[in-house]
Amino acid sequence: MAKKIIFMGTPIFAVPILKSLYQNGYPISVVYTQPPQKSKRGQKINKSSIQGISETLNINFRSPTNLKDNHEEYEFLEELNADLAVVVAYGQIIPKEFLKLTKKGFINIHASILPLWRGAAPIQRSIMNLDDEIGISIMKIVEELDSGPVSNIYKFKLDNNYNAQEVSEKLSLLASEKILDVIDDILEDKAKFCEQDHTKATYAKKIDKKEGKINWGDGAQKIIGKINGLFPSPGAFFTYNGERYKILKAVTGNGVGKIGEVVSDNLEIVCGNSKSIKILEIQRQGKNPQKIGEFMLGSKIKKGSIIPNV
Repeated sequence: MAKKIIFMGTPIFAVPILKSLYQNGYPISVVYTQPPQKSKRGQKINKSSIQGISETLNINFRSPTNLKDNHEEYEFLEELNADLAVVVAYGQIIPKEFLKLTKKGFINIHASILPLWRGAAPIQRSIMNLDDEIGISIMKIVEELDSGPVSNIYKFKLDNNYNAQEVSEKLSLLASEKILDVIDDILEDKAKFCEQDHTKATYAKKIDKKEGKINWGDGAQKIIGKINGLFPSPGAFFTYNGERYKILKAVTGNGVGKIGEVVSDNLEIVCGNSKSIKILEIQRQGKNPQKIGEFMLGSKIKKGSIIPNV
């Protein structure tokens, strides 16, 4: 009898993984994704990335607003009698009673080296924390968030120059390759799941936009971690003369001066550890992103300016 796999995911991160399963002949019976969202002004309906690829590949998809107390979806999955569910950044808590509706359970691809960085923003938190490495963990879903037993962890060195978008793409491609072997092992009852060391758990809480504010008293590398970790959204920013500026890309330097002082004609700013950051790309509020040379041509932020922590 043919196997049946449920896929649950929403953002672009999940797309290469679904494509890999489809292109390698794994039987995706149904895809679950978050419902389309209205844009801020309500003039446009934005489908999830997974809905888009499901339509392209002609895979049946469902997008319930909520699974909690949702008898229709419970009955649908119960009747489907699937072998396995693969969950990748779905964006909803899967109710406890749903976890019994497949023969081999629900597995989750989580973008961290568990038990580190359980929760909503593992990639951002890992970069902002200046971790040495990052990876993906494949685990069974249990009732408590990201605390289920782990079968496989795949990791790589976290380069300080990588931003969250680049790391996300690398992790997604890594997962799209490795998930095939893991699913085979699970379906053939060869997979081994080991309990996490819960005493070492850390939590990656959802990013708050206010966290993007730069404190020039922090060390240069910490500020670079914030810039990279919060790229492209919500972004790391500073305010000067009432206007907000988002830093898109920067590297560390050795500029000397007061904390927050601009010490070059290319917007090099002194930080709190006697080092500086050299801004390479920046975006003024309401304007398009610019390379620093272009930006400085018309900027009021000149050498000798002090960027305040406000």
